[in-house]
Amino acid sequence: MNSKKITVGEIGAMKRRGEKIAALTAYDFPMAKLLDEAGIPLLLVGDSLGMVVLGYPDTTHVTMAEMEHHIRAAARAKPNALLGGDLPFKSYETVADAVANAKKLVAAGAEFVKAEGGSEILPQVQAIVAVGISFCGHLGMLPQHVLEEGGYKIKGKPEAEHQKLLDDAKLLADAGAFAIVLELVTPPVAKEISVQISIPTIGIGSGPDCDGQILVTPDLTGSFPWFTPKFVKPKANVAAEIKSAVTPWKSEIGAK
Repeated sequence: MNSKKITVGEIGAMKRRGEKIAALTAYDFPMAKLLDEAGIPLLLVGDSLGMVVLGYPDTTHVTMAEMEHHIRAAARAKPNALLGGDLPFKSYETVADAVANAKKLVAAGAEFVKAEGGSEILPQVQAIVAVGISFCGHLGMLPQHVLEEGGYKIKGKPEAEHQKLLDDAKLLADAGAFAIVLELVTPPVAKEISVQISIPTIGIGSGPDCDGQILVTPDLTGSFPWFTPKFVKPKANVAAEIKSAVTPWKSEIGAK
């Protein structure tokens, strides 16, 4: 269990100490509390809740109202972990929207916000940081662009893509981001980015050389058995445990 409140500064210090950063998603009060008690220093109320909680086909259906609702729930756990939230699809199209919606997530309990993209959203990032809100970047495979991408694809293999990832990471760091999630970035490029920027990289499906790793918690615990990404090896089978608890109870009460 974290003995002190984790700050943005402490996440940066973990990189400087060479200490790996463990991060997981939390969408409600009990999960935020359990993960905090397990000592996870960085929690994200991710828009992945669209699929694993709300039953949407992808993240593009998640609304600001839904993000605020789940951030409020997770924040009620009062975790020592640093707690952040995703700006959902179409919520940061303009600088004004980005700042207004980032403020809404902070009012709901987020201690940082995350948004997808590099140079394309640089003015939004700069404006969010300028009003004193901590910002986490997200590069590589961008789930909010999954429809136009035609699925989830590994990023960084072509040289032009490799260079853009590196350039965007440096831009985000210079703009004041405190960390960057690298999703499905080919491992050599993820390693190069991690070495070349001063802020932490948090990988998901991007190899072992990022400064930290994040997973969607139901993928890790096996509590969403209908789909598991190829890069995840579940450490539990919570779905089976739930069924094994329900089945004997059903028999005990005489239900068919």
